[in-house]
Amino acid sequence: MAAVVRMPALAAGAAEAAIQSWLVGVGETVVKGQAIVEIETEKAVVEYEAEQDGVLAGILVPDGDSAAVGSPIAVLAESGESSEQALVAAASEGARSTAAPVSVPEAVEPANPEPATPVPASPTESSEDGLLPAPAPVDSVESSAGDTTRSPGARRLFASPLVRRLARERGIDLSTIRGSGPQGRIVRRDLDDLVRPSAEPVATPISGGVPVAAEGAPASVPSSPASVRSAHEDVPHTGMRRAIARRLTESVTTVPHFFVVADCRVDELLSLRARINEQPELKVSVNDFVLKAVAWAMRDVPEANAIWTDEATRRFTDVDIAIAVAVPAGLVTPVLRGVERMTLGELSGASRELAQRAREGRIKQHELEGGSFSVSNLGMYGTKEFSAIINPPHSGILAVGAAAPRPVVGADGELTVANVMTVTLSADHRVLDGALAAQWLAAFVRRIENPLSLLV
Repeated sequence: MAAVVRMPALAAGAAEAAIQSWLVGVGETVVKGQAIVEIETEKAVVEYEAEQDGVLAGILVPDGDSAAVGSPIAVLAESGESSEQALVAAASEGARSTAAPVSVPEAVEPANPEPATPVPASPTESSEDGLLPAPAPVDSVESSAGDTTRSPGARRLFASPLVRRLARERGIDLSTIRGSGPQGRIVRRDLDDLVRPSAEPVATPISGGVPVAAEGAPASVPSSPASVRSAHEDVPHTGMRRAIARRLTESVTTVPHFFVVADCRVDELLSLRARINEQPELKVSVNDFVLKAVAWAMRDVPEANAIWTDEATRRFTDVDIAIAVAVPAGLVTPVLRGVERMTLGELSGASRELAQRAREGRIKQHELEGGSFSVSNLGMYGTKEFSAIINPPHSGILAVGAAAPRPVVGADGELTVANVMTVTLSADHRVLDGALAAQWLAAFVRRIENPLSLLV
C-alpha cells in the first residue's frame, strides 16, 4: 500500500522546515534507510532517510519550498503499484484522516460553488497543502490570510501557510508576485528575492510651506532636505537569524548571567605551538589549546560540567564542548564530543573539519545538540576582550580574546613584557555559584599557562 512521507520534526520546537533538495527522483526505487531528501532547519541541513522500501511516486513539496512539520511532502508506492494508484490511495488516506477531502488532479471545481465563511488555513485543511498537487488556477483570488474571495478575471494564488505568514510579516502583497513553483505556486525563495519597500511616511506640503506627515504618522520638520529620507535597504530575516534572535533573547532574559575575567600568560603556549607546527603533518591553533584546557579544567572541577533542568542539575562525565563558528548567514555552535579523550592532533583535525562543514552548510542537526559548555574565540579578529551570551542549555561560555604583548609584573616584582590573553567566563548562576566559577577559571588558567600538561 502507498505510504505518505511527512515532514519530520528535526529540531526541538520547530514548526516548519524547508526542502533543500530531493536526492531521488520520481519513479526511482528507494530502500529503507536510504537518504531521500535534504531538509533545511533553522541552523542545519539534515538528510532524511526512507522508513520503508518503495518507489517514489510523487513529490508534493519541491526544492526550495517549506512545509509545516507533519504535513505530506512525498508519496512512496509499493513494488508493482503504479504512481497513479499510489497517489490516489494516498489521497484517500488523507481524506479519511482529515475533515476536508484531499484534492486529486482530475477533480473539477463546481461552476457556481456556494460562498463559505472564510476560516484560518491549516496544513491539513488547505487544498494546496494536500497530498496531491492543487488543481489548475481558476478565476478566484486567495488572500494572504488563507481565505478565498471571488472576483472576475482574477487569478488564484497558491502559497503555503509559511509563505502567507512571511508575506504578512514583510508587508508583501502576494497578488503582485508571479510564483516560480509548480503551477505558479509562490514559494519562499520568491519572497526572499524581493526587497521590502520602505514604510516611511511621505511628507506632503500645506500652505505656508510646512510639511505634514501622512495620516497616522507623527509630523516632523526636517532640518535639511537631505534628512527627509535616507537611502537604505531592508534585508529580510533568514530562518537562522530569527533563531539566533529568539534563542539569545531567551538566554539573556531567563538565564541569570554573571561574568568572571582572567588574564593568561601564554608565552609557553605560543612557543610550544610553534615547535609543534614545525612538523609538516600536524598544524594546531591557539584555539585547539584552549579547547583542551577547557576539557582538562572540567576534569579538575567536575561540578562545573553540568547544565540546569527543571527537575535537577544534570552533571556529565564526558566533556562535550560547542565551538562558535561564524557562517555567512549568522552563527552556529557544533559540538565536539569527548574532548578530554582526544590528543591535541585529533582535536585539531576534528575542530577544523566540523567548522569547515558548518561554513559549507553541511552540518547535521545532531551535531548542534548536546554539550554543557561553549567556547567563542574572537582573538583572530584582534579583539582584546569581550563577554559572550550563554547558549542554552549550556551553563557557561568562555570568551577568548587575542594574545598580545603587555607589561606585566613578574614574581620578583620586576616589570616585564609577556604575551597575555584575556578570557571571560559567562556563567549560569543557577548551576555555577561564584566560588565554583572562580575555581574552574583558575583551573583553566593553570592548564593554559602550562601547556605541556595538556599533552599528557
